[in-house]
Amino acid sequence: MRAAVHTSYGPPEVVRIAEVDKPTAKDNQVLVKVHATTVNRTDSGFRAGRPFVVRLFTGLIRPKVTVLGNEFAGAVEAVGGDVTSLAVGDRVFGYSGLQHGSRFGAHAEYLAMPEHGSLATIPANLSYEQAAPSTEGAHYALTMIRTAKIQRGQDVLVYAATGAIGLAAVQLLKSLGAEVTAVCGPEHVELVRGLGADRVIDYTAEDFTKDEQRYDVVLDAVGKSSFFRCRRLLKPGGIYLSSDGGPLNQNLVLVLITPLVGVVAGRRSCFVFRG
Repeated sequence: MRAAVHTSYGPPEVVRIAEVDKPTAKDNQVLVKVHATTVNRTDSGFRAGRPFVVRLFTGLIRPKVTVLGNEFAGAVEAVGGDVTSLAVGDRVFGYSGLQHGSRFGAHAEYLAMPEHGSLATIPANLSYEQAAPSTEGAHYALTMIRTAKIQRGQDVLVYAATGAIGLAAVQLLKSLGAEVTAVCGPEHVELVRGLGADRVIDYTAEDFTKDEQRYDVVLDAVGKSSFFRCRRLLKPGGIYLSSDGGPLNQNLVLVLITPLVGVVAGRRSCFVFRG
């Protein structure tokens, strides 16, 4: 089968189309013929080997995972002997990151996925092209929400509410019954409000870190803020989550020391990173 392959770290030019072995479905797997996939931030980072920490997962000198792609949509072509919930011909979409035995691989004509991995049937009203890009951001947003154990009635601020993670977070939080304040640019205010945000802050008109409201959770969905900038927004015992290391990667240090000191400036902090 054809696949987008990279055998060294670097810019997009290191990727080439090549013939590789077609996977087969093991007993607990399904073989998906890929109809649509994406090239997202995670793919780009692992392709470039940056930040360097990603190489701990894919190889220090050269990539062991040579076919990237973690978002996909397609049709089931074959099922393993133990598979019971899916059948040949089912339209499915999913997320093939470094979890549940998956190892990327969606930038190819075929992909083998665990039946009980991040895989589901596509709603009848969605195309392959619509379903494929809906998974990674939602995966990270749900992970952050579950890590913070956000509950109905809690006040949550979502910074960068129009990225893949932020858009998913706003919708998931509203489905849980949280009170959501979203931060975005002026061109997206009505979009975010339409997704359910109770309040929207235009970051070009005001500094959201000077907001007078206090929150149970501040969720930085782009990793461009920091705990130190946002801690005044937190209620006592409030939680700060970030999808990345933040400026100068200080969040990477805080996530290591917070379990040791327990409390930072009287408030609990929590960080979730891509991986």
